[in-house]
Amino acid sequence: MSVCIIGAGCSGFTTAKRLRDHGIPFDCFEESDDVGGNWYFGNPNGRSACYESLHIDTSTTRLQFEDFPAGRDWPHFPHHSLIHQYFRDYVDHFGLRESITFGTAVQHTAPRPDGTWEVTLSTGETRGYDALVVANGHHWNPRWPEYPGTFHGTMLHSHSYRSPFDPVDMRGKRVVVVGMGNSALDIASELSHRSIARHVWVSARRGVWVLSKYRGGQPADKMMMPPWMPKKLGLALSRRAIKKILGNMEDYGLPKPDHEPLSAHPSVSVDFLAKAGSGDLSCVGEIERLDGDAVVCKDGRRIEADVIVCATGYQMSFPFFDDPALLPDAEHRFPLFKRIIKPGIDNLYFAGLAQASPTIVNLAEQQSKLIAEHLSGRYTLPGAEEMNAIIARDEQKHLGQYYSSRRHTIQVDFARYVRDLHKEIQAGEKRAAARTAA
Repeated sequence: MSVCIIGAGCSGFTTAKRLRDHGIPFDCFEESDDVGGNWYFGNPNGRSACYESLHIDTSTTRLQFEDFPAGRDWPHFPHHSLIHQYFRDYVDHFGLRESITFGTAVQHTAPRPDGTWEVTLSTGETRGYDALVVANGHHWNPRWPEYPGTFHGTMLHSHSYRSPFDPVDMRGKRVVVVGMGNSALDIASELSHRSIARHVWVSARRGVWVLSKYRGGQPADKMMMPPWMPKKLGLALSRRAIKKILGNMEDYGLPKPDHEPLSAHPSVSVDFLAKAGSGDLSCVGEIERLDGDAVVCKDGRRIEADVIVCATGYQMSFPFFDDPALLPDAEHRFPLFKRIIKPGIDNLYFAGLAQASPTIVNLAEQQSKLIAEHLSGRYTLPGAEEMNAIIARDEQKHLGQYYSSRRHTIQVDFARYVRDLHKEIQAGEKRAAARTAA
């Protein structure tokens, strides 16, 4: 048995540790010169979206690895530099660094006639593996909005934003930030400081509920309803509390959301509402077209601008695959059994390919348990037909609370997901034992 792991971000290196603990041989290839992926600020592979001021929106107790706790002196919401060092310390603590081949990318991979995988590396070398783990992340290929017209200023994606001065000096500039996800809120809040931008406008297709990182003096994600509680009840209680604490978004100068709280991936900020309410930034509608030195919104408003920052999300991408069956569809959907396995391809695993709320950092740590058990033969998958039925049920459970959108196609509730995953591992172990006994 030999396994190829693509990527050494948190999903790749936690999977590597689990395979090593199970005695499963593997090679892990990382295009960059260090681990960390998206959390490696200035990553030379160009795939990090970290900006200089970035703090994670997940609290420390929610993001830490179960077999390598964070330091007791950690703040509630760590800076990206602390998280990256935490990842490096994890890799060094468990002696994984020598198992990772840095400066080497997987350029192409495809199944051989016998079902094993042929992997072509950036060095030109081709190798064969019995199984493949895809851990290349899904926050590195920017999705750009398409607007008619032309813009004479500077247009960049939030992926390339590093600070108010890099790659564009925005002091005294008129800035339009497109989107109201977490990156948009962070960047707009930072640029709207009176010593930086002349003014900041935030353009959005629809209103959102901007949630606070704190509730009652504690990180809000500690207050999430436990997975044993009926989801309908948990949602009702949480939505009532959010509305009571925040009030109406319109009172801050934001557009009225057309959905209930928690019907979208949470947009979380410490200071965005205060910035909006203080007039440091303005919220406007969706952009209809570009107009030289301005943008024109669908309501007819024309806003003169020097810079447009598109915080419009990312595309799931697997540039090493050619087979359309191994790529997301036109609606950004990519159904997987337990967000890991594509039915009918039992030796291909996707690690960390979900938008987990509240945390994505240790998602693959949990997924690696199923991967390692399957590779070691102690876990048996259901049949393809049953897997597809389970996928449909799981998507309804996890996606049912969200409005239909490309950004919600891989959304999962972390605590409920992990509970279901552990139940499935136990069920698969029973299937394996029954098969052996037969």
